[in-house]
Amino acid sequence: MPRRHESDAAQRHTPVLLQRCLDLLAPALESDHPVLIDCTLGMGGHSEGALTRFETLTVIGIDRDPEAIALASARLAPFGDRFRAVHTTYDHVDEVARDASPYGDGTVDAILMDLGVSSLQLDDAGRGFSYSRPAPLDMRMDQSVGTTAQQLLDTADEREITRILRTYGEERFAPRIAAALVRRREAGRPVRETADLAELVRESVPAAARRTGGHPAKRTFQALRIAVNAELEVLERAVPRALNSIRVGGRLVVESYQSLEDRIVKQAIAVGTTTRAPEGLPFVPDDAAPYLAAVTHGAEKADDDELASNPRSAPVRLRAAIRLRPAADAPAPEPERAADPGPRRSRPTGTDRTSKTTRGRRKR
Repeated sequence: MPRRHESDAAQRHTPVLLQRCLDLLAPALESDHPVLIDCTLGMGGHSEGALTRFETLTVIGIDRDPEAIALASARLAPFGDRFRAVHTTYDHVDEVARDASPYGDGTVDAILMDLGVSSLQLDDAGRGFSYSRPAPLDMRMDQSVGTTAQQLLDTADEREITRILRTYGEERFAPRIAAALVRRREAGRPVRETADLAELVRESVPAAARRTGGHPAKRTFQALRIAVNAELEVLERAVPRALNSIRVGGRLVVESYQSLEDRIVKQAIAVGTTTRAPEGLPFVPDDAAPYLAAVTHGAEKADDDELASNPRSAPVRLRAAIRLRPAADAPAPEPERAADPGPRRSRPTGTDRTSKTTRGRRKR
């Protein structure tokens, strides 16, 4: 896969709510040599902003996409060993934090998550994430491993396709779309590219429903992308692990772009901000006190200025929390049952590889 020049990454990528994210992270990054984990490195826009603003900061960038690692590493090369990248999924954030911790307890100062599909993946027509341009139905964030959207649609039965579209796309016409996909497949004419799929969805949705809500294939493409990359399963593991990887006074900042993501983040923060003391006690015992405090009031949205400068910020929901008690005393619980992994035939891509760049760990 060709490597693009670092200046191309900067020109093509405008980070969403960059200054607001940096403002929320700032109180946790006031130590002498703070460490921030950027769980969704992408093309490096948020990391570049943080490294520029906080002059003694070290950033560890996580991404499952090898092309993102290459682009961001080139873009951030001027910062030397203040930046290094890790090729893995962000549910390995706890492992990354243990390696990067300046405190010897596996914690860092702050963690940032900018969820969903990246500008790199969305803008590259060949990746198959966009319904507006013809491309193979791939949709893998790491194209070196895993099951493609094409393979999913070629093998899943009608019931499974319906479940994926309904669960991950909140698509009310999921049964119609799934039935049309299976009919095409059984007739020897399976969908073979993004334009094919987008047209099939358009034809399957009633005309009245096509008049509002944007492109009718939007929810189907979202659902397939989430299923192919096991995004919700990974996120349900990642959020509590991130919360357990920040020091007391450390901060987690998360940008979500659809309700399924935001619900997971909201619930994890709600658990940590709620006292566990029985109702009616005259005081709250230390071991029942909340271990998080919400920094944002609910979910913040992009204002008019942000929307004007970056239209992709329209769906963003921004939440932030601060850790009040050590994770050793009050760990954020992982879900007993992870989010539904989508297609039940394969594991998510890239979850068992953790490889670091050759840039050495900065000495303290």
